[in-house]
Amino acid sequence: MANSAGSRKRARQAEKRRQHNASLRSMVRTYIKKVVKAIDGGDQAAAAEAFKVAQPIMDSSVNKGIFNKNQIARTKSRLNARIKALA
Repeated sequence: MANSAGSRKRARQAEKRRQHNASLRSMVRTYIKKVVKAIDGGDQAAAAEAFKVAQPIMDSSVNKGIFNKNQIARTKSRLNARIKALA
């Protein structure tokens, strides 16, 4: 455990930040799952709409440092390709 007052504060801040980041990461994954569920259901319109909602949230998670930009770019590309394949 941290001993000095400064390092105790740092530990508190790190834990608070970890929980906040975990919440944001979970939210993004939930939006991705909604898109995947619509794709698996075979409904292209619903999948496209869910993807349109998920895209800005995924992008903002990159700006906040929650996910790596290449990981999100790859995920968006794959989801979009699956949506187009439904047609």
